[in-house]
Amino acid sequence: MATAQSLVRRATDVLMDSTSVRWPVPELVRWLNDAQRELIILRPDSTSRTATGTLTVGARQSLDAMALNPAPAKLIEITRNLAATSNKNAVRLVPRNMLDAQMPGWPNTTPTINVLHYMFDARDPKIFYVYPPAAAGAQLEITYSSVPTDIAEPADGSTFANVVGTLSIPDIYTNALLDYVLYRAYSKDSEYAGNEARAANHYAAFTNGLSGEIKATLAVQPQLKPGTSAA
Repeated sequence: MATAQSLVRRATDVLMDSTSVRWPVPELVRWLNDAQRELIILRPDSTSRTATGTLTVGARQSLDAMALNPAPAKLIEITRNLAATSNKNAVRLVPRNMLDAQMPGWPNTTPTINVLHYMFDARDPKIFYVYPPAAAGAQLEITYSSVPTDIAEPADGSTFANVVGTLSIPDIYTNALLDYVLYRAYSKDSEYAGNEARAANHYAAFTNGLSGEIKATLAVQPQLKPGTSAA
């Protein structure tokens, strides 16, 4: 992962403000933290983690209750059972309305550590349901989007050399984060000639870079046949 210091230094170079008079370093760091959060809204996969999630007894499950580290932002996928005495079988995503229609009492069936299916609603991204309901000790392999860790703000009057910490976002997104910081910087001075357009251009570069990267990723992912995802 890239250091926050290197990115803030690049921002001061582009802004031609190496002494950080017009754009104080603590301000740039705040915008960098905003950039990390904005990025996972547009690209939740940028902070994806795969971990063992220990379930609570019952059908309803919460990522927050699993004490995952880093903290979860939203569920991406569940792969398989992982409890030591489980069957280790795959767990499939199914529509909840199908199970509701065919087996209305499914939430009250006998708990087990061998989960067959999970159900998910994107409107509640840290909650999912399992069938059969989980027994004590049930564990699943879970892929989730994690919350980025904020970079600590240095004291007022600091330079880029005082910025410490590592970004939570992979290095390939560094240019996108820089564009977001520059977008916020030029937005601050949008009353000056040309800065409003500069701000708009940097935000467009931020979003276009993210959309272009996902297209390239999908083009080279493992495929069953050309143009068909293996997922």
